[in-house]
Amino acid sequence: MRLALLLALSLCGCAGGGDYTPETTFAKLHAQYPFIRIASRDLPENVRVERDLVYARSLKLDLYRPAGSNAAPLVVLVHGGGWRNGRRENLAALAIGLAQRGYAAATVSYRLSGEARYPAAVDDVRAALGWLRTNAAVHGIDAARVALAGGSAGGQIASLVGVTGSGVQAIVNIDGLSDFTSEQARLHEDDPSKKPSSAGAWFGGRYAEKSALWREASPIFYVSPATPPVLFIGSAQPRFSVGRDEMVASLRNNGVASEVLVLPGTPHSFWLFDPWLTPTVQAIDRFLTIHLRK
Repeated sequence: MRLALLLALSLCGCAGGGDYTPETTFAKLHAQYPFIRIASRDLPENVRVERDLVYARSLKLDLYRPAGSNAAPLVVLVHGGGWRNGRRENLAALAIGLAQRGYAAATVSYRLSGEARYPAAVDDVRAALGWLRTNAAVHGIDAARVALAGGSAGGQIASLVGVTGSGVQAIVNIDGLSDFTSEQARLHEDDPSKKPSSAGAWFGGRYAEKSALWREASPIFYVSPATPPVLFIGSAQPRFSVGRDEMVASLRNNGVASEVLVLPGTPHSFWLFDPWLTPTVQAIDRFLTIHLRK
């Protein structure tokens, strides 16, 4: 220890009603993907971790960083789970992979929809970002080089925080929704015979009831020339990329750099597993090497 999930209507219903962890997701996916392994969260010798750092109320984060580094670029990682489930520890393997490449990677907790509805989770991630900047010198972070990243629901949250005046230098959206208001995103919500989705639970109502909130939480509507560069990493499940292509077009029209990487043959939550963790980390590293330059 020295060295130093969304749409899918039920928008991110992949989390289901049970606990969303790499282990429970593995149990669901292993029959279809028998070759996968849960990505190791064992701490290597060249990474150290500071756990349970309190950044707001009782909310905590874990900070993984290279040992001996005094000014590592920061990646704030936001877990998925349909806004109602999941935990920061799910992203430990991704954080370790980034720390091994020279980044300080913070996995953050936030209030889930069962405790507090939108925009509580967004506010919590914004608070975590502020706490990390304020305490950057203490924890060996370069506060001038910061990226937000997340998977599934966490990708949507990271993107929304990133495009709304957060001052970060880059965003990484891993299989997260970009537009709650699109027709495809509302297929479940517009069917009165179905129960509200996890997104509906987060907003406190279906699209027809809370349309302003559904739009407010959609990253696509905040794109401007000031938006930071965005990397989209997607699975082979098209329903999780709703709004992505339209957001890429909007970024291009505003002169903002973006990249899209789709990993073929992958399930949602691919970033929790080998063999897909390594290419995910490599893609993030390549993108941030360009956009977090000093």
